[in-house]
Amino acid sequence: MSKRRLSEQQKRRISRQRSLGSEKDTAPAFEQCNGRVVSHYGRQLEVEDLADDSGRTVRCHQRANLPSPVTGDMVIWEKNADGSGVVTAVAQRRNEFSRPDSQGRQRPVAANLDVVQVVIACKPEPFANLIDRYLVAIENLDLQAALVLNKIDLGSTDSESIDKMLSMYSSLGYPVFRVSAETGAGIQDLTHYLEGRTTVLVGQSGVGKSSLLNRLAGDQQALVGDLSVGKDKGTHTTTTARLYHLSHCDLVDSPGIREYNLSPFSAAQLCQGFVELRALAGQCKFRNCSHQSEPGCALGSAAESGAIDPRRWLSFQRLLNDASS
Repeated sequence: MSKRRLSEQQKRRISRQRSLGSEKDTAPAFEQCNGRVVSHYGRQLEVEDLADDSGRTVRCHQRANLPSPVTGDMVIWEKNADGSGVVTAVAQRRNEFSRPDSQGRQRPVAANLDVVQVVIACKPEPFANLIDRYLVAIENLDLQAALVLNKIDLGSTDSESIDKMLSMYSSLGYPVFRVSAETGAGIQDLTHYLEGRTTVLVGQSGVGKSSLLNRLAGDQQALVGDLSVGKDKGTHTTTTARLYHLSHCDLVDSPGIREYNLSPFSAAQLCQGFVELRALAGQCKFRNCSHQSEPGCALGSAAESGAIDPRRWLSFQRLLNDASS
């Protein structure tokens, strides 16, 4: 029997897997690193010098053979004669948070996180399907998610609906915070929750992430600068993810996005992203159940019996349809 030939695509995949394995084997441990990526500007990195207690940063280039670092990456860097630096190694990430680009491809935003804050607002009014998109991505990365409702000082024409929606997520085990970056209401509880953690803010444009960052910074507001904030669905002002050291936590501010594309996710990954569906997914009659209309679908039976919140079930079905289209 002749040997089976590998396609070019298979060859590229094998080469990539070997490359990733090699990177993992040679990547330095966290304790070996002397720098942390604060931000990424095209081909240049802003790297915090961990050997300097002042928290100074150095503009660095990276060696061409390295994987592209993102904000929060731990690195080894060397100083050049002109005062700039060069990143020579990147540590293996504990985790990373990604966002889709215009083609739907996932692009890492930040690495080595403890919690992802999904920021929504009374204006523009939130809807569950967008929140669920974030939660699916976060759960599949095995990260902790927290929901933060901003702009409570503005109120809402549909406040009862928002309260019911947040109660639903709270019943699923997600921490929920109601805050006002403008007045400071609820900020103390959020600050206490974030104590000692590394977190990233994600959410639609116009929900007030930059205002929330400034409020969390408190007396350190000069550190993060006077960031302008869009109104309602205004233009987002953050163009690249940046790490800030606040007195109680490390916080990454990320570019706002209006939608979160989950088209690369499989039905199994979507089930993983809905915490109440995980245990049921393996109980379907057919192993390849799509969880849409097949007989013997454990998820569908649970939805019919009321064991799954109808709003979450509808959101799950919409995401399944989007992923398969």
